[in-house]
Amino acid sequence: MKNIYLIGVGLIGGSFAIDIKKHFSDTIMYGISRKETTLDEALSLNLIDKKATIADLQNADLVIISIPVDATVKLLPTILDNIADHTLVIDAGSTKEAICKVVENHPKRRNFLACHPIAGTENSGPSAAIPNLYVGKTNIICEVEKTTFKLQEKALQLFTAIGMRIRYMDPVAHDKHIAYVSHLSHISSFMLGKTVLEKEKNERDIFDMAGSGFASTVRLAKSSPAMWTPIFKQNKENVIETLEEYIHNLQHFKELMQQENFDEIYNEMENTNYIKQILNGIK
Repeated sequence: MKNIYLIGVGLIGGSFAIDIKKHFSDTIMYGISRKETTLDEALSLNLIDKKATIADLQNADLVIISIPVDATVKLLPTILDNIADHTLVIDAGSTKEAICKVVENHPKRRNFLACHPIAGTENSGPSAAIPNLYVGKTNIICEVEKTTFKLQEKALQLFTAIGMRIRYMDPVAHDKHIAYVSHLSHISSFMLGKTVLEKEKNERDIFDMAGSGFASTVRLAKSSPAMWTPIFKQNKENVIETLEEYIHNLQHFKELMQQENFDEIYNEMENTNYIKQILNGIK
């Protein structure tokens, strides 16, 4: 896969570029973006070698889409319209059902592999790209059977080379599970940040009194609204379901506080400590 086209050259696309170049030195990396300034920055950081457009995709061996999920839904059919028969197209969207559905009847559906690498930071843009972002991280692949086997093999070789683990999942199940383990945590972080900003008007107080616990919990509130709003929109039903359960647990905790039932609060926290055993396996 010599000619690789990145549609989106921020944290996700740029980090792919860094690691792919490290393992495949003969690769030529092309960048496609709505903003010329983004491509200029990606060039200056050596994330890409050349600028390109959608019309150039006929020359691609691999296309990596890492743009907001609403933009992916709109653009993916056009991308498939412009590729050659040998081209592999993958995406990195945090939702999968709408993306898979929009191309379910496309003549080149077999060229597309729906992916979700569980990796990232709260930062965005080309300067946020870092090496080894995907080492040891899980890449969820949906509807693998709809991608031609030869292109599946190419994708797996690439993912293995940059250190990713693979898991296969139905897109509907993916969106439901990811609402709990990713989307809810981002909402919680955004709303914690909002609550503190509303109550602590003095910025110096926030800076001086915020400990590492607050900083780690609110870290995700620094994530891009341009990326996360479309995710919440596409996964609306699942996100609302998770919020209802989360709000129920918060309300229950509040009631225990009002009742001064600190023995039960202790029990609830102790039972929840079990999550340490699960997360200890995540590096």
